[in-house]
Amino acid sequence: MDVTRAFIKDVKRVVIKVGTAVVSRSDGRLALGRLGCLCEQVKEMISEGFEVVLVTSGAVGVGRQRLRYRQLINSSFADLQKPQDELDGKPCAAVGQSGLMALYDNMFSQLDVASSQLLVTDNDFKDADLRTQLSETVNSLLELHVVPIFNENDAISTRKAPYEDSSGIFWDNDSLAALLALELDADLLILLSDVDGLYSGPPSDPRSKLIHTYIREKHNEEITFGEKSRVGRGGMTAKVKAADSAACAGIPVVITSGYSTDGIIGVLRGDRIGTLFHKDAHLWLPKKDDSARQMAVAARDASRRLQGLSPDERKKILQDVSDALEANEGLIGIENEADISVAHQIGIPDSLISRLTLKPGKISSLAKSIRVLANMDEPIGQVQKRTELAGGLILEKTTSPLGVLLIIFEARPDALVQIASLAIRSGNGLLLKGGKEAVRTNAILHKVITEALPEYVGNSLIGLVTSRDEVPDLLKLDDVIDLVIPRGSNKLVSQIKDSTKIPVLGHADGVCHVYVDKAANLDMAKNIILDAKTDYPAACNAMETLLVHEELLKTGGLDELILALQTAGVKLYGGSKANHLLHIPRATSLHHEYSSMACTLEIVKDVYAAIDHIHDHGSAHTDCIVTEDIDVAEVFLHRLDSAAVFHNASTRFCDGARFGLGAEVGISTSRIHARGPVGVEGMLTTRWLLRGHGHVVDGDHGVNFSHKKLPFEVKLENSKGSKNASNGVHVPWQNGDHRLANGF
Repeated sequence: MDVTRAFIKDVKRVVIKVGTAVVSRSDGRLALGRLGCLCEQVKEMISEGFEVVLVTSGAVGVGRQRLRYRQLINSSFADLQKPQDELDGKPCAAVGQSGLMALYDNMFSQLDVASSQLLVTDNDFKDADLRTQLSETVNSLLELHVVPIFNENDAISTRKAPYEDSSGIFWDNDSLAALLALELDADLLILLSDVDGLYSGPPSDPRSKLIHTYIREKHNEEITFGEKSRVGRGGMTAKVKAADSAACAGIPVVITSGYSTDGIIGVLRGDRIGTLFHKDAHLWLPKKDDSARQMAVAARDASRRLQGLSPDERKKILQDVSDALEANEGLIGIENEADISVAHQIGIPDSLISRLTLKPGKISSLAKSIRVLANMDEPIGQVQKRTELAGGLILEKTTSPLGVLLIIFEARPDALVQIASLAIRSGNGLLLKGGKEAVRTNAILHKVITEALPEYVGNSLIGLVTSRDEVPDLLKLDDVIDLVIPRGSNKLVSQIKDSTKIPVLGHADGVCHVYVDKAANLDMAKNIILDAKTDYPAACNAMETLLVHEELLKTGGLDELILALQTAGVKLYGGSKANHLLHIPRATSLHHEYSSMACTLEIVKDVYAAIDHIHDHGSAHTDCIVTEDIDVAEVFLHRLDSAAVFHNASTRFCDGARFGLGAEVGISTSRIHARGPVGVEGMLTTRWLLRGHGHVVDGDHGVNFSHKKLPFEVKLENSKGSKNASNGVHVPWQNGDHRLANGF
């Protein structure tokens, strides 16, 4: 039993409201099968000692169907050609009520259960004596094991129109059910609907999610309701309003599907079905907003402690991390194999499994890259500019960590290691959310890395987000998270960009091109396109489109390139020209990331046409030209607006480690902050340090500005402290002193 449904064990009296969409089918006729299941569940409840009160809708719908039929058979052909007026709800209710109750009575009789009809109006609840009498009557019926069946007496209701007027003590059968639950001291109210419960949006929207526990403060502003019920009065909006009202008064409520054969019994078993409304629901759920914020704040605090260390101390941490990874390579492999096994069982695509797999030697390679990163120049506190504003007033522009980064990545657990090492090197706090397909591998990698961190920094420097539900909360924390870097599918990146105010750095997809010019060395071209496509097809820097100069079609060079790719097992799809001239299958889109042994082929007129094609259909990630014509190459290199543009080199070189960045947190196609492979420098910002001797502005009369550029050179040595060789500024790193050096 779910902990939030633990109150079920004390339930005895239950009010069940049956919606019109449950009672009737889409054509208006009664849904006999659903009503039969309902009655059987009520029978089982009574047998187990529950007291059951039914509130049923459907009389108006049943009556309307009957009256339409009578109207049809009593009309002449001429009458039927005239516009048909909508039937009034009151006569529909009067005709339909008897038929609906007769059906209930017949079904319950077959199950040896007695039922009774109670029709009420709003006025009945305005009289205290009537309300008392109503409660006494229901209590007597329940003692006799009779099922009271309530419905609003729409036939004589003073309401203006049953589907329009929402004034009064109650205004539909949902609010009537909530009112009766309070009047009769019920222990539980169940509202049956035609959907499984309350969703975050219209149930027909695949992005909508079932809300298992409703919290007014959280969900009231987040839920988007679809259209009202096809047959009833208010649909889910009315149910939520009634459920929230009853729950606040102390009556637990569950909205669930009336289409299920045992939905009511499932609720009483404590199954986690439907949507629960309870006055204490907010106490049962983890405070994700708080926990997400606490995780981000803890990462920021730890990053500030990390920034206070000397370069040698940060270097030592990275060395300890690399040693820990190698020492636990066997354990990491076991967890990775478990993830791979599950991935195969649930049918994850081969391209994702390829990214998920830590092949033999991968951990050693990662450890080696971390050591390379540790031995790189110190990134924090580097002076980029030094200016004398006035005599004795010196301004410096220095590098500084961004703060706290949130990285959301799919499949690739090696990304966790790279990103964590870059965060340590750059002094940033880090929150990581990996894909569910790598949950065990990510967990062991996170454990190994954080246990290698010294206590005076703390393992909260790198937080691992384990629940997908926490991501929306994290994306709201623009005051404590400084940058989001998504690494995954186009869908993932787009969703994140649409869901946060935090700056997002990354690329949505990697539609990389290789253009083979007419002046290309064909042997070189074959080697480059084969490497770009087949070295690692699932990588974001793999070639997805091959562009070929039209001259190679005449010389036979294109045939050689096609043969090389097909021999390697690459499936080719054509753009409009290639499809027409070469009779290869038509590409569904010229902007497509295959991430597999497939690519698009298109024929272009010249380098300018190639550039236009890439601008129109590429992703500004990595694009390459193969040519021996230097002038053409320079046109391509300088006119193409992509994050990385290559001449006579495979697109696979677009990688942080291959660029000498040590590792990469991702590849950015953004045009601000960082572009291309993002290493340590992309995880830094700048700040200004001003040193004076009592200088004041005094309305700009107290300072004679010179704005003189000064030379600078930074030499950061060891933990015993160092001095800038040119400006004599002391760097306050003292051995064993872990106080903040950067003034954060």
